[in-house]
Amino acid sequence: MSLLSIQAPAAVVMIRPHRFLPNPETASDNAFQRTSPATGIDAASLAAAARDEVSAAAQALSAAGVRVHVFDDPGENDTPDSVFPNNWFSTHPGGHVALYPMHSPNRRRERRADIVEMLKAEYRVQDVIDYSGLEYDDVFLEGTGAMVLDHLARIAYTARSRRADPLALERFCTHFNFEPICFDTADADGLPIYHTNVMMSVATEFALVGFELIKDATRRDEIRRRLAETRRSVIALANAQVANFAANALELSGRDGRVLALSRRAFDCLTQRQRELIERSARLLPLDVPTIEQAGGSVRCMLAGIHLARRGH
Repeated sequence: MSLLSIQAPAAVVMIRPHRFLPNPETASDNAFQRTSPATGIDAASLAAAARDEVSAAAQALSAAGVRVHVFDDPGENDTPDSVFPNNWFSTHPGGHVALYPMHSPNRRRERRADIVEMLKAEYRVQDVIDYSGLEYDDVFLEGTGAMVLDHLARIAYTARSRRADPLALERFCTHFNFEPICFDTADADGLPIYHTNVMMSVATEFALVGFELIKDATRRDEIRRRLAETRRSVIALANAQVANFAANALELSGRDGRVLALSRRAFDCLTQRQRELIERSARLLPLDVPTIEQAGGSVRCMLAGIHLARRGH
């Protein structure tokens, strides 16, 4: 895998949910989530819309040359947030897979052995490190939602929350050789941001960051400096843009170069100047996921990047 593609995986896992619903167990600390579906939409129609959005997004990514592994979730295990697989597992160059401890009990049921087995069959997997047992001690670290990983500089940017326990973070960073950079956040109501990846995205040559949400000015400056040291264009997002999921984006390696997968809502709220800065190194690829965004996550949450070498390649 070349240096420039380490940050931008060429393959992803997506989950197509059959019983999608904004998760009542996660509503208390996810300010991005609707507490109830849009007026006039019944549960079956909501689920069908979410299912169709995943199918269309997967098709658009495939058309861009990204390898997409789609798994269906019939919903029999009461997993309303299964469309967001990036929280329960991550993959890493060198053949490593990590499984994470999840805060909400119904999200713990999202972990699937068949996905891990697919990774082993299709890619070179050396080991699977399972942190999920930390759930018994009420210690949680919700994957690449809780951490925004800079694979090039080996930094794990992490907004403190009950979904990002410092003990679990320390274990992960020691195991995978990342430096943790933690910071406190607060939205307009003074509440911490539930996942780092709704306020920050680090790509190969740029980063999108909601700096206004970081409480400590010194920490803001340090994060700016660290990103600049890695020669990234730092694109500051206003709080209103973060609220529209502008940071919840993932850079991927496509057939003709890198693309930035994000939602149509996120794309629409970017300024022309911001779009130009991004497109110097990655083509913008907006995806329509308005139904799924009701659950408090967007495109980046839907994509579990595969940073593994394919077998036979």
